[in-house]
Amino acid sequence: MGMAERRSTRAAAALVALVLLAALSLAGCRPARHKLLPGKAPVIGFSMDSLVVERWQRDLDVFTRAAHELGAEIILEVADQDPVVQEKQVRELADRGIDVLVIVPNDADKLSAAVREVKARGLPVLSYDRLVRKAGVDLYLSFDNEKVGSLMAETLARARPSGSYVVINGARNDYNAIMLNTGIHRVLDPMVASGKIRIVSEIWPSFWDSDEVRADMENVVASERGIDAVIAGNDMLAEAVISVLAESRLTAIVAGQDADLAACQRIAEGSQFATVYKPIDRLALKAAGFAVMLAKGESVETDSTIDDGLGKVPYVRLEPIPVVKETLESTVIKDSFHTASEVYRNVKR
Repeated sequence: MGMAERRSTRAAAALVALVLLAALSLAGCRPARHKLLPGKAPVIGFSMDSLVVERWQRDLDVFTRAAHELGAEIILEVADQDPVVQEKQVRELADRGIDVLVIVPNDADKLSAAVREVKARGLPVLSYDRLVRKAGVDLYLSFDNEKVGSLMAETLARARPSGSYVVINGARNDYNAIMLNTGIHRVLDPMVASGKIRIVSEIWPSFWDSDEVRADMENVVASERGIDAVIAGNDMLAEAVISVLAESRLTAIVAGQDADLAACQRIAEGSQFATVYKPIDRLALKAAGFAVMLAKGESVETDSTIDDGLGKVPYVRLEPIPVVKETLESTVIKDSFHTASEVYRNVKR
């Protein structure tokens, strides 16, 4: 064999090796899909950030009941608002024979690596209510969080079309809080530009933490007495704000979200102006159904996608509903989210 022929043979062999390497690499990027054994009950690993906020216990109860009715089993882990603990729990769930991971992440970015590892093992992942970013989850199921923010701002703006506003956001590490903030500013920024309102303070707490927000709000009212309206990231934070305002004898109107029972009672009593109701039962029921479908290897069709920082992921988006005193009956009470006796417990009707 001549020199040229030997060079040609070596080049061909090198090319074949490169093609094989590329094929192996691609195979590694597309792990074999987890398959549920015939007759086996789907096992759902449910990783929750915490149960501190009232609504999360309701989510869990409805989801668990629906999943059991669909013949699924659930292994629950609660991280108590610690992303390091949740990261460990996610990996442990993947080792416990689950067929699908459902996750409410504490931190949108710190859980990305652990979720990618779960997916690399061929297990599908459903991101529940909060998005895990840069992880390529199989499904994101939540309410339209930007619209939640817009509804909060619009509801207050109709009642207080001018004056001084305070914006208290949710935890910065929660991507929902980022989307919420986008919706708030979509409404408020044109009003600021026109001179109708001014935002005297905008607060970003480290966590969904009432004590931190209370301290921040105390600092605001110490220097700014003319507050007309406050947007609070959720009803738990709204409660802390209302307490500070009452102690300072200020009468600003306050909006939150989640339609917690205590918030609906405050709306009935007049101390909280508004909340945004997110029909949690619908969210949890849909999530349980989709989780079982994913566990069985079935595809889920969606009308929307959302950018997770690396690409588009399937998104099932539910509609939030604003609630004020006049609409308590037609929203949370009509849906049996709360009973009339509960909501009006402290009010003479």
